[in-house]
Amino acid sequence: MRKLLLVASVAAAAGLATHAEAQSPAVQPLPTIMLVHGAFAESSSWNGVIAALGTRGYRAIAAGNPLRGVAGDAGNVSAVVKAIWSPVILVGHSYGGSVITEAANGNSNVRALVYVAGCMPDAGESSLDLSARFPGSTLGDALAPVALPGGGQDLYIASAKFHAQFAADLPIPQAALMAATQRPVTEAALAERAVDPAWKRLPSYVIYGSGDQNIPAAVMKFMAERAKARRIVAVDGASHALMVSHPDKVASLIEDATTAQ
Repeated sequence: MRKLLLVASVAAAAGLATHAEAQSPAVQPLPTIMLVHGAFAESSSWNGVIAALGTRGYRAIAAGNPLRGVAGDAGNVSAVVKAIWSPVILVGHSYGGSVITEAANGNSNVRALVYVAGCMPDAGESSLDLSARFPGSTLGDALAPVALPGGGQDLYIASAKFHAQFAADLPIPQAALMAATQRPVTEAALAERAVDPAWKRLPSYVIYGSGDQNIPAAVMKFMAERAKARRIVAVDGASHALMVSHPDKVASLIEDATTAQ
């Protein structure tokens, strides 16, 4: 029931078609943009991107991401995608990239994938594997783990290290708010391996920052080139939170993805 309510509420927010509109062959809808946040962030991190897309005429929704495990999280996102009548562009940030990589499977209305400093795992790879593929990530030293009652642990970024680690190109007060509202990810989720990467079948677009301390720029470049991304944008000096610091650049790339065939 909880899952059905989630799908229903997000579908309504997305402006799903009326029955009459869905039946009219003359209606040519713009794609709906579904934004999936990653670890240590939450849905409001997309606010600037949503506003920028709105001025371009696009509907955008920020899907809830439980951050509990790739398969389960992808299933939640996939359920919402299935409830959307229009074409969909899936956008994932950080660990959210791993989620959209699996969530697109089985959804014929997904037209393209956009990775915003997002993981693009191949089959058998995890987010942890990718972040450590090349030197440069300082995330491990910034983490503050919290043991879970049923075993395993949640991972947070320590508040005192959040600004430098996650959002160095944002004002300190803004980064402090983000640190206070960050969503933890399970260690198991970051270690869970991809099964069927949709970027092998769908057009992909990639944007990342040269100042990213979570997923080094070299890793992002490697993943984007391996996936033969149609467009790769490297933002000079941008942090891991570039959807917050550079929403217009992110929105522009997403708009490019809406033309994918």
